[in-house]
Amino acid sequence: MLKETRILLIIGGGIAAYKCLDLMRRLKERGARVRVVMTKAAQEFVTPLSVGAIAGEAAFTELFDLATEFDVGHIRLARDCDLVVVAPATADLMAKMANGLADDLASTILLATDRRVLIAPAMNPRMWAHPATQRNLATLVADGLALVGPGEGEMAEAGEAGVGRMAEPLEIVAAIEKLLSGPDGAKTLAGKRIVVTSGPTHEPIDPVRYLANRSSGKQGHAIARAAAAAGADVVLVSGPVALPDPPGVATVKAETARDMLAAVEAALPADAAVFAAAVADWRVADPARSKRKKNGGAPPALALVENPDILASVARRNAQRPKLVIGFAAETDDVIANAKAKLVHKGCDWIVANDVSQATGIMGGDRNTVHLVTADGVDSWPSQSKDEVARALVARIAAALAER
Repeated sequence: MLKETRILLIIGGGIAAYKCLDLMRRLKERGARVRVVMTKAAQEFVTPLSVGAIAGEAAFTELFDLATEFDVGHIRLARDCDLVVVAPATADLMAKMANGLADDLASTILLATDRRVLIAPAMNPRMWAHPATQRNLATLVADGLALVGPGEGEMAEAGEAGVGRMAEPLEIVAAIEKLLSGPDGAKTLAGKRIVVTSGPTHEPIDPVRYLANRSSGKQGHAIARAAAAAGADVVLVSGPVALPDPPGVATVKAETARDMLAAVEAALPADAAVFAAAVADWRVADPARSKRKKNGGAPPALALVENPDILASVARRNAQRPKLVIGFAAETDDVIANAKAKLVHKGCDWIVANDVSQATGIMGGDRNTVHLVTADGVDSWPSQSKDEVARALVARIAAALAER
């Protein structure tokens, strides 16, 4: 989606500047050309040498540079791009932008550019909440600048927490893709049909007991919401969860693995299918018709049979196979190795793998740390909210479908 796109990245002077090295890599792997301007303060956190090595060309640092200003280089930089991204956008940089100051290369470019500008603020929570910063933010938004973040969490300063964390690189990439995809940028999946599964399945032992797992459905539901926000026609096949149905999504309720497979097959054909549900591997061969009693005896022996493999069933279809079939791998050990094996065994296109060991808090929690495993390799994403994971995955799906 970003192939041949020209991004001018302005790195401000904050500790979050280190994230820009990963941001540059994420943009370049998507085909973007990245040129970088660094403020004097930014160079205290990351070096021009590191930035230049990743960008593939030297970073621009000085307004009065004889090597670049002979042809009014700051004006050329301001215009020779498709989008200007400021990350981190410090309180100082935001104040300069809001008040039209231009006393260094970065602020001069920002005053001279006629391109869209996306800012990713990052600062101490008290600085972010200060009335002056909020006034400047209101001015910038009124001027038409786009905003991503900031997020809430721990700060670099010990004991500090609150709103002020710079958005994660993949979240910034998703915001860039949205801005550059046209006037209706959010609708990158317009005209596409996406099937998503979510939550656990309940396999009955008797009328009151069942086999299940700890899946909350939060990640699957977040993916369905993100796909709908991107303009897709979404069918969500949901196991039993305590979550509201996402707006704008056709939600089909399924209790067991066999119910879920039937609902998925009924929802085909589709352009992409995302299997985020944690489907029970086995079911009781012969569920009791009435509640099993203890009666003081030995526990009953439960004969188990294997459930249908929904992911493999769809991935290996000859007819109505979606162009993109994505599975999830919830692992507690050897996460990458198991995900790679699952990719081959299931016959799908991508696997989204995560470590759901109890210590991670991922299963049932609000955050996720995933690895996107494809035939081309492994892309490990930073820890982020499940909504952020969903938006990043949907952006990747949109790009893949556009290429295909």
